[in-house]
Amino acid sequence: MSLGLDVVDQLLVDGVRARQLRPLARTITLIESLRPDHRARAQRVIEALLPDTGGAMRVGISGVPGVGKSTFIEALGLYLIGQGLRVAVLAVDPSSSVTGGSILGDKTRMELLSQRTEAFIRPSPSAGSLGGVADKTRETLLVCEAAGFDVVIVETVGVGQSETAVAGMTDIFCLLQLPNAGDDLQAIKKGIMELADLIVINKADIDARQAMMAKSQIKSALGMLRHTSPNWMPPVLTLSALKQDGIESFWAEIVRFRDTMRASGEFGTKRRDQAQAWMWELIDSGLRQRFRDNPRVKTDLPGLQKAVAEGHTTPAAAAHRLIGYLSQD
Repeated sequence: MSLGLDVVDQLLVDGVRARQLRPLARTITLIESLRPDHRARAQRVIEALLPDTGGAMRVGISGVPGVGKSTFIEALGLYLIGQGLRVAVLAVDPSSSVTGGSILGDKTRMELLSQRTEAFIRPSPSAGSLGGVADKTRETLLVCEAAGFDVVIVETVGVGQSETAVAGMTDIFCLLQLPNAGDDLQAIKKGIMELADLIVINKADIDARQAMMAKSQIKSALGMLRHTSPNWMPPVLTLSALKQDGIESFWAEIVRFRDTMRASGEFGTKRRDQAQAWMWELIDSGLRQRFRDNPRVKTDLPGLQKAVAEGHTTPAAAAHRLIGYLSQD
């Protein structure tokens, strides 16, 4: 038995290592729990599984709503299974700002892929996380790697701050565009284009001429931007996920990217940098939670907020006073 694990959690660890889907799903549920005791258990389980992680290709997929992300991911997943690979899909569903609920309909949208034993699809509510990437997605990714999946795909809610988050946890970030993206090139955020390692124009079968025009304009725009690696110019592909046309070429570019990054040493460096950045994000998150849980902060915060709003004190003075309570613990 691993150090610090009880019998139940050891069974989870053994089940994940044995590539059993039920223990994998239960482990992810434990990770997503908000209960402090569950969080402590989850960390022990992840620590036990850590030696088994790192073997998968981590692929981030994003794009505007309606671009066909689910259809594309299903087509890609089925292709990879045909190549003898196991695929995990972590699809982050937007949570309602009113009810907090989520549809979690990715298994419905990926019906064929969800029926394959070589695939695992986990829709998770964003639950207010920055940009729509679930807080626990990184930890879930590690557990999927420990379960022996060769490719882990992270699908984000849409274009926005989530791109920065998903680019910070995957090996390659792929941006999907529609065929008419060329006409709206000015609307594409420069930061998102700079993050992209690979750009795909989906639904190219609808209007092949428009798709080629968009490809040309995007390639031209990429030449004027700064990119994540000096050894890689992001390619622009056209394909039709619905007709499964172009999926093989897409995966060939993924493999070429991986080989290029490994040859230059950037692959390992990127993962190490991501791990350190993740640690600092958790530190920031933990400090914010500790601040909000402080009894004196809870008592004085409403009054100080009102004083700041009414101009009776400055935001800096109020913040300094509240933060000072942490040093008095």
